[in-house]
Amino acid sequence: MNNPDQTLVKDGVEKSVDPVSSAVAVPEAATRRHEPGEPARVHLPEKLYEKRKAVHNKRIDGPFRRFKWAVMVLTLAIYYVTPWLRWDRGPYAPDQAVLIDLANRRFYMFDIEIWPHEFYFVAGLLIMAGIGLFLVTSAVGRAWCGYACPQTVWTDVFQHVDRFVDGDRNARMRLDKAPWGPSKIARRAFKWSIYLLISFATGGAWILYFADAPTLFREFFALEAAPVAYATVAVLTATTFTLGGFMREQVCIYMCPWPRVQTAMLDEKSLIVTYKDWRGEPRGSVKKAEKNPGKFGDCIDCLQCVAVCPTGIDIREGPQIGCITCALCIDACDRVMKETGRPRGLIDYATLEDCEREAAGEEPKPAWKTILHPRTVVYFSVWAIIGLALLFALGTRSRTDLTVAPDRNPPFMLMSDGSVRNAYTLKLRNMQTRPRRMAIELVGLDGATMWSEEIPMDKASRRIVRNVPSDSTETVRAYVMAPPDTPEQEFHFRLRALDEAGETDLGETRFEAPGDE
Repeated sequence: MNNPDQTLVKDGVEKSVDPVSSAVAVPEAATRRHEPGEPARVHLPEKLYEKRKAVHNKRIDGPFRRFKWAVMVLTLAIYYVTPWLRWDRGPYAPDQAVLIDLANRRFYMFDIEIWPHEFYFVAGLLIMAGIGLFLVTSAVGRAWCGYACPQTVWTDVFQHVDRFVDGDRNARMRLDKAPWGPSKIARRAFKWSIYLLISFATGGAWILYFADAPTLFREFFALEAAPVAYATVAVLTATTFTLGGFMREQVCIYMCPWPRVQTAMLDEKSLIVTYKDWRGEPRGSVKKAEKNPGKFGDCIDCLQCVAVCPTGIDIREGPQIGCITCALCIDACDRVMKETGRPRGLIDYATLEDCEREAAGEEPKPAWKTILHPRTVVYFSVWAIIGLALLFALGTRSRTDLTVAPDRNPPFMLMSDGSVRNAYTLKLRNMQTRPRRMAIELVGLDGATMWSEEIPMDKASRRIVRNVPSDSTETVRAYVMAPPDTPEQEFHFRLRALDEAGETDLGETRFEAPGDE
């Protein structure tokens, strides 16, 4: 049984504590027990958590870095330019290609217009996006994190600002360690000002998706925009400035839940960035390897893979949550291997299964077999089925819609001649950008006629014709009269567009009548 009396040694001062009642958590490895009967001497660390060390990644050139450049430019161009693209929408909506119109509850994307009752299209796109992330992870690992994630893209932008203002890795490290003075303060102020401008542009571009971009841009700087616009820009500016300028890799490692999901999805057949330890170990410098042929592996322990990593990890320690699969370490290692006359691919995109095959002297699987395995096929099939279903629904949807709401109080009126009248509120939607002439017709309910508030009862018929403005909903108050002794029954109103399209929509409802005495 352990001795309850232990001696803690901290800052040269010994303190006797009871390990059961003490609130200090002492690792077992930190406890060194002396002779039997003597109290243990426990050496406590000065701090429970290590202070974050700033990551100053080195500039590198190579195929993966160039691909990362291309993705960054493409994604930023899409984000900043899209609100300024024009698209003719007539007099009832801003001429903007992509617009989220919250006031009128519309979503526009080029020639596609989504109404509130068609929100299932948006839900379908979100489901496709989620399955798409699973598909990408299954096929090429955490490529989303390494290239297209907004946190990665904006962090990359801020890191290029660092290099522009402070220089490359070594210069930035020296500046960090230097005492504060006029030169350092000026550099920091200049750099943070650029951070702020980029962050402000990020927040400003976001609000342009929710209103006519040129109009809102002019109103914003004239201080005439809505307060919510200024609040949104302020929040997004602050978050972009903080997350992209200072927290950076901490967002990926500690805050974002997606790395945990992705790592749970990876297995020995998943494509990841990996270090081939069977080839690189034991490590040794070029000089040592020349003096002792065959004793050392290909890794010369130059730490270039660590120097270029945007999250500051050492990929040689194996797969880890800090690796975002940007593959910059591959570019760095391949360059070193080329300079030292050794084969490339010491750090490579590969599966753990292929690494084991290579270590055993076997050929790895072809690239297409690595990507096309059962899980990726399942993900792609589900993703494609949902996409095709959405395209079919989008291509076959009607741009007219009819909603019928019968009066409930009273449900019917008995006229003096014994006939029965029901009242209904009809909503006619014209979801096109041009006015349309539409007819409302009775389907079923033999012998019945109808009229509206604009049509007198003596001119009742089985059809009402209305002009419905573009991109709007028209409300019609309709009255249906049926002969005496007409029983309760289901019937339909049919909405038909009187143009070349001839689209129709049915609204099912019920005709109420007195019951048998």
